[in-house]
Amino acid sequence: MSFLSNLFHSVLFQPLFNILIVFYLFIPGNDFGIAIIALTLLVKIILYPLGAKAVKTQRDFSRIQPLLKEIQEKYKNDKETQSKEIMNLYKKEKVNPFSPLLTLIIQLPILWALYWVVQQGLQAPQASILYSFIPAPSEINPFFLKIIDLSKPNWIFAVVAAALQFWQVKTAVVKQKADKNNKSKKTDISKMMEKQMQYFTPAFTLLILFNFPSAIGLYWIVNTLFTIGQQYLIFKKPKTELLTPELTPKS
Repeated sequence: MSFLSNLFHSVLFQPLFNILIVFYLFIPGNDFGIAIIALTLLVKIILYPLGAKAVKTQRDFSRIQPLLKEIQEKYKNDKETQSKEIMNLYKKEKVNPFSPLLTLIIQLPILWALYWVVQQGLQAPQASILYSFIPAPSEINPFFLKIIDLSKPNWIFAVVAAALQFWQVKTAVVKQKADKNNKSKKTDISKMMEKQMQYFTPAFTLLILFNFPSAIGLYWIVNTLFTIGQQYLIFKKPKTELLTPELTPKS
């Protein structure tokens, strides 16, 4: 654990923390909020290929749900054939079922480090964290635009972040056309999970940010806005770019 902790600190936390301090020092007026926005955007731009892949895969999974359900029902008494047909569908549509997990594993440590950087950035930086060539500010001015104290919770930031989270999850879900011949679709496990995520994630965000410094809320808002924009760029592409054939469940 000590090795992983040191690796996390030296490879992720320390570089990101130093970049935040550089932004803070060189931004006119030493606005900590603008420094957070700049760092968040920088990280999101670097991670854009991974994020885009995750969004596209999520979209593809949602779009092939009718065919997955059809296979599951057709071979419900033959699990071996069912598994084989599902893997054939993934292969045909070039959907990697493990892609979201791998992408999450890569992104989580970076996002976790970014969270701690924002949290720790509110305090006067320790010399041991800063690189030798970066001057240490005597103190951190926590105000954003000289109005909002980012060291204290802010209910407006919490509500905005939760609302954006709701919109981001909502727009990530592909709404399938109603199938009159398949009423059981309403109880499909994937649909239930999507509904739970659509409401649970924003509620959790709201609960957390009500008690956290609003610097975290600002980071959350910028991060979610970038993700929404990323989804828009990917989803506006023609359906043929998302999946090879037009997916419609067989009658």
